Amino acid sequence: MRSSGLVILQTDPLRDNSSLTLSLVAALRGSFRSIRTVQSLDDLRSTVASHRAEVAIVDVESVSLAEVARLTNDFSRLHIVCTHRLPDEELWAAALSAGAADLCHSSDISAILTAVHRGGIQHPTAA
Repeated sequence: MRSSGLVILQTDPLRDNSSLTLSLVAALRGSFRSIRTVQSLDDLRSTVASHRAEVAIVDVESVSLAEVARLTNDFSRLHIVCTHRLPDEELWAAALSAGAADLCHSSDISAILTAVHRGGIQHPTAA
């Protein structure tokens, strides 16, 4: 089953077009009709609304948890997976309280994919 859309807001302190973002796009390409990458919260909001995205991967170093809570309130069907370079239990609990489905280490592609798929998205290689 292919979901309608995914939006990724992921920062890389070294490059604008991070290898992490490219890896996420490559890993999720078969699961979504469209995948958009954005560089700001405003772009994320606009893209979620205009493309009816069902899933967002959001770097909480770029977007505050208060903004994650606003996103979950404004887009009730949006499945949000947060990422961070140094996640810990306190940040994980805060992300879940803000409405995120999960908080993953930003370089743990496998954990991010698992969190995305827990939202009801079936990866084509999954049995």
